[in-house]
Amino acid sequence: MTHKTWLTTAALLALVALSGCGQASGQTKSQDKTLNVTLADEPATADPNKDTDTNSASLIYQTMEGLYTYNRSNKIVPGVATKVVKPTNHGKTYTFTLKKNAKWANGQAVTAQDFVTSLQRMANPKTKAQYASVLSAFKNYAAVQKGTLAPSKLGVKALNQTTLQIQLTKAVPYFNDLVASKYYPLNTAAVKKYGAQYGTMASKTMSNGPYKLVGWTGSNSTWHYVKNSHYWNAKNVKINKVKVAVTKDETTAENLFKAGKVQETTVSGQFVRANSNDSQLHTHLQGRLQYLYVNSKKTATNSENLRQAVSYAVDRQQLTSQVLNDGSKPALSAVPRGDQANPKTGADMATEVGNQLPQDLTKAKAYWQKYLKETGKSKVTLNLLTDDTDDDKKVGTYLQSVLEKNLKGLNVTTTAIPHAQHVARDFAGNFELNLTGWSTNWLDADDYLELAAKGNTVNFTNWNDPTFNQLLQKANAQSGLARYKGLMTADKYLMSVKGYLPLYQPAEAKLISKNVGGLSYSLLNEAQYQYAYWK
Repeated sequence: MTHKTWLTTAALLALVALSGCGQASGQTKSQDKTLNVTLADEPATADPNKDTDTNSASLIYQTMEGLYTYNRSNKIVPGVATKVVKPTNHGKTYTFTLKKNAKWANGQAVTAQDFVTSLQRMANPKTKAQYASVLSAFKNYAAVQKGTLAPSKLGVKALNQTTLQIQLTKAVPYFNDLVASKYYPLNTAAVKKYGAQYGTMASKTMSNGPYKLVGWTGSNSTWHYVKNSHYWNAKNVKINKVKVAVTKDETTAENLFKAGKVQETTVSGQFVRANSNDSQLHTHLQGRLQYLYVNSKKTATNSENLRQAVSYAVDRQQLTSQVLNDGSKPALSAVPRGDQANPKTGADMATEVGNQLPQDLTKAKAYWQKYLKETGKSKVTLNLLTDDTDDDKKVGTYLQSVLEKNLKGLNVTTTAIPHAQHVARDFAGNFELNLTGWSTNWLDADDYLELAAKGNTVNFTNWNDPTFNQLLQKANAQSGLARYKGLMTADKYLMSVKGYLPLYQPAEAKLISKNVGGLSYSLLNEAQYQYAYWK
């Protein structure tokens, strides 16, 4: 009764609002109408040198632009650069010419030095950029990270105001994707002014993309993307203002959409099941894997027997089809579907590797008994860390149930916290079991396999296996089909010893208003609001 009354009230309010809009429609251009969208959790930073979480990446994606960008069909096209360039020096030297009309939101020109400032700052160990490894192929990167060479020695140089040169130590097959998604410029004057505080709030951030960031304090749950009038392609940005609201509860998001208060939002599997024929519902598989990490740094969880027992106890098909039921797919190995194709046959690597992660309760119980024997315990309590989002809490509850049911003597407690806090605990290694995920910016299996490599800043498990490290290094020293086969071998070995435990490849279900066009998604990318328009 209360629920029906709430909806009725909301409907009446919506009618009043719509009638008001109707009266003013003749006086207001559609581009002045605010697009309302939601984000699943709070971003941790607006600093492109420091972001590692998906929510920060979403914010940066809408407000920043690199040398390359993605068009409305998610193909790489020139951004700040005048063209997509061909490398010289056997794929190791890239020379970019910048658009003369590329500008920051304050009207200053985007210069080659702004890219140098950003990339040197990211490589500088004092910055503590947690994903600095995306620069690992740059000349002198390793020495800069170790502190034995100054950041100025990194293989990036401003030849003049509009010419940037990058020197690599080896050819990188997915380099264009990195250029488009990770190598953003930073306004040199703003970085000097704000230092380590750069990107902690909108007022200490400078945008060069289609939108500038307005109203984000670093901790609030509502802000705006406002059209950057100085953006070189501003004339083709059809919507002037986008309001973003963090909405962790997907039922709330659904109700906001139905009431006409938001035009793009993410919804749960429960909604997908009940509304599969809704023309405003759009689902797509993501270039992402969700994992259960087991901390090798802690005594209680530093055990291959534990990892094997936990992995074999989980039914990934049941998890995706019955718990999530939103189009997500069970993980087959460390490489998600669609991530890398066989250079000779075009076959998908995930399919060629096959299912390395079956449920097998006999093996689960046997490994569990080995774990109990090695620890000298008959009962064990372990904590599972998750985000405080609907999906994470549902998956956490499922894991708690299935592990306690199949591994006798195991008690699993759960801790659900905001995403930014979760990321901080990832890097601090402050967890026993950890439900987390990784989204890639380029289609290459190495990005996922490196998560288990020694010395990788995002190896949250602290797992280290010399055999795996050698297999990965050997694969990456090769090219073409030999490299592809080497990565497959590394993948199979990683899964055989369960260095980490992939669970599923998420699908994302979006509700998009029938009044809005131009929003498209891919394995790699969210929709760019610069391409959105009111129908």
